[in-house]
Amino acid sequence: MIDVKNLSKSFGDHLVLDNISEHIHPGEKVVIIGPSGSGKSTFLRCLNLLEIPTKGSITFDGVDITDPKVNIDGIRRQMGMVFQHFNLFPNMTIRKNITLAPVWTGLMKQAEADEAAESLLRRVGLEDKAEAYPAQLSGGQKQRIAIVRAMAMKPKLMLFDEPTSALDPEMVGEVLDVMRELADEGMTMVVVTHEMGFAREVGTRVLFMADGIVMEQNTPSELFGNPKCERLRGFLAKVL
Repeated sequence: MIDVKNLSKSFGDHLVLDNISEHIHPGEKVVIIGPSGSGKSTFLRCLNLLEIPTKGSITFDGVDITDPKVNIDGIRRQMGMVFQHFNLFPNMTIRKNITLAPVWTGLMKQAEADEAAESLLRRVGLEDKAEAYPAQLSGGQKQRIAIVRAMAMKPKLMLFDEPTSALDPEMVGEVLDVMRELADEGMTMVVVTHEMGFAREVGTRVLFMADGIVMEQNTPSELFGNPKCERLRGFLAKVL
């Protein structure tokens, strides 16, 4: 589904990603772990061109999205993105937050979008919050709404950028439960996270990033149980 070739990204003189090549196949749940400043979030944001690569190419579903002639907004509609800080529209109800994009892009009529929103809200246990505003919700509820909003566009791929890092600890589980359900249904996912339990349980492949490169990758059982590189062993010793 995604083919990354020789991807590099610099901010001024600072090289953040250094010649990364990766493939992400349909149905995979790729979890990216690593220390702060390793380039994890920058890599994820390059996948839908929220960050423009300095070098290299990214192909999504057979389309080179780094080609300037590509309609990147059309591509992004097929990629759901969930951020650390929800990014809900504070002046809109939860229903409006969910239905705005499908209606505005012509994916659905308003009535169809309203029906889809109700179905998605039931799925995450928040059907009673349709007419509430974001300020009336807890952090965990807001993040579940952010996931629902992305799912309303019927994406082929979901990108998660540390979706639980801004949450109080007791709210983390409710968000991870929604992500597990998506994974169980076969959604292709790329997740940057510090939640090692989630990486072990849900990931089909785990990438360890440090210093702008993928230093090691493997199945969760192998990567956590038999790490090869010293940098990964040191990281796991601190976080497990």
